[in-house]
Amino acid sequence: MKSAGARFAAVLVVGALLPSGASAQAWPSKPVRVIAASSPGSGVDIVARVVSQRLSEQLGQQVVVDNRAGAGGNLGAEIAAKAAPDGYTLFMATPAHAINTGLYRKLNYDLVRDFAPVSLITTGQYVIVIHPSLPAKSVRELIALGRQQAGQLNYASAGNGNATHLAGELFKSLARVQMVHVPYKGSGPALTDLIGGQVELMFSNLTAAIPHIKSGRLRALAVTGRERAPSIPDLPTVIEAGVSGYVVTSWFGVMAPAATPREIVVRVNAELGRAMRAPDMRDRLAAEGAEPTFSTPEALGTFIGTEIATWTKVVRDAGVRAD
Repeated sequence: MKSAGARFAAVLVVGALLPSGASAQAWPSKPVRVIAASSPGSGVDIVARVVSQRLSEQLGQQVVVDNRAGAGGNLGAEIAAKAAPDGYTLFMATPAHAINTGLYRKLNYDLVRDFAPVSLITTGQYVIVIHPSLPAKSVRELIALGRQQAGQLNYASAGNGNATHLAGELFKSLARVQMVHVPYKGSGPALTDLIGGQVELMFSNLTAAIPHIKSGRLRALAVTGRERAPSIPDLPTVIEAGVSGYVVTSWFGVMAPAATPREIVVRVNAELGRAMRAPDMRDRLAAEGAEPTFSTPEALGTFIGTEIATWTKVVRDAGVRAD
């Protein structure tokens, strides 16, 4: 007959041999935070809150958004990369994080090495919005005004090197117009100053701009995708408006710290798929200017690799550096 000590040792051995999924089955047993590396009111913040609310309902556990704006999105990314890989910290990746890989000479995190992809959740566009006092009703009129007042028009962005900045730089290059870049610490403050008339225009994430377009506080001129946006179908694309070759798209993806157990990554992926396929969620996000989608972790990883390569070339060609 085995002694109590031997039985205890046997339990330890069995416990050590249990698959990691055994502990993952209890997830989530406490609130989960989703780090959005941007200010409240930004496109990523809006999507993060909509998705987190649905995950809270599905999981029966609170899922909260943690806004960590700063350093062009790097502050939030660094915090997420260094968080415990236990499934209780998720991260909303955006084009800014792919851009930053080529924009900064040194980062305190690596978007590929330090994160486990979970799922792409939305794709979308940017939109050219101007203060209503600006006498331009179309992209052509904006270009004419910009050439007439060379270097006098100010365009806001969510930060130096952010996609909203590079979208403006690409526009300047293709439209052959001079404008002054005014960087802010996030889309929220940038839109606030645009609405207040402190700057004249912005290449804003459509999700963040739509409420202000609908209220009339901002005038929309065109969207930046290859096709028109379903949420505002009457608005032309920049290409339709006369700037050949101009395409800038947006996306949001969920990631986790790199060593997060595979079982938890799979579980979160499944819950996101369930959420993004729900008709009411699709309608709600579409109304916000976001196009719901879903992917495997592997597909998101491949997509991010492609985005990094694409934006690194844009950054290099534009001669932009953040440090």
